[in-house]
Amino acid sequence: MVLLPTFLDGLAKTISSRKGKSCPCDVGREAANTLAKEARRNESILSSTAAVKISKSSRLASACSKRGRKGVNQDCFILWEEFGCQEDMTFCGVFDGHGPWGHAVAKRVRELLPSFLLCKWQEALGVGSSQDWNFEMEFDANLQHFDIWKQSFLKTYAAVDQELKLHRSIDTFCSGTTASTIVKQGENLLIANIGDSRAVLATTSDDGSLVPLQLTIDFKPNLPQEAERIKQSKGRVFCSHDEPGLYRVWMPNDETLGLAVSRAFGDYCLKDFGLISVPYVTQRKITSRDQFVILATDGVWDVISNHEAIQIVSSAPDRENSAKLLVECAARAWKLKRRGFARDDISALCLFLHTTETNRFDPPLKALTKSTWRQN
Repeated sequence: MVLLPTFLDGLAKTISSRKGKSCPCDVGREAANTLAKEARRNESILSSTAAVKISKSSRLASACSKRGRKGVNQDCFILWEEFGCQEDMTFCGVFDGHGPWGHAVAKRVRELLPSFLLCKWQEALGVGSSQDWNFEMEFDANLQHFDIWKQSFLKTYAAVDQELKLHRSIDTFCSGTTASTIVKQGENLLIANIGDSRAVLATTSDDGSLVPLQLTIDFKPNLPQEAERIKQSKGRVFCSHDEPGLYRVWMPNDETLGLAVSRAFGDYCLKDFGLISVPYVTQRKITSRDQFVILATDGVWDVISNHEAIQIVSSAPDRENSAKLLVECAARAWKLKRRGFARDDISALCLFLHTTETNRFDPPLKALTKSTWRQN
């Protein structure tokens, strides 16, 4: 296995010598983009509904997206195996666009974010400096490992948001996207999110049952810390009369442009009034009890609970169809629970963490997915 910083450094130097570039950030970004192009040629990047089997193991990932009843599908996702040419690394993310240009914003973020993250991680590791990093240092390696990834995610999200602002062909003034992203590196999960697309881990409890652990925060405007920041920035948080219970961020003197999340890419009409694109970054050490992670947009979570979601996935006849089953169940739940509402776009990505397949589920819920859902 090639150490990614060393490989990227060599690739960046090759590109720099060929094109005579002097800006390290531009060279590093182009090196990361080169890896992305190579990964697409090798079919290591999944960005459309499908199931993927990683050739070097029996781990599996499954992804599915279904257009809602509101127009073009503004959801998208990505799964990049062997992220940055590293056999033990996988990048995955889901993005839920909103506004007139939401579909374009979500796709642009999907395109930019993985390559930017590789570049920022490279910078954080000191690639290009005279000193080579040693990952087996005696001091607190775990803390340094997380801090490097956290700074990389923070800088990546800031850089992507700035890139969107400068984009000439996508209007991001009143359009944006959420993002929920994960890097799996060996036995570590690094998670970063903005907006209300959610990551949920299915893990086994002491009694052997499968239980959910939410890895992300749904950044809604009425969360106390979010509402305080918005109000400090002269923005407003309230529900309109025709949407009781749905809190939005509003500009000081305008009630025509409200946003139902407090953190997002784009949406520059609200960036001066408390909306931010700073991700919540966390990590988890994978244990033998952890089974899989579900990344999904709010089209799933608005009608399916965390517990229901992991039970649906675990009850799938095979891992390849797990995401499709979850999306189908969510679509049926919209008919049951949201009658009279236009169904939202629904997207899910399931990343399985171990080679051994388990089939733990709650029988009543399995009956629900097999019969009740299909009656509608």
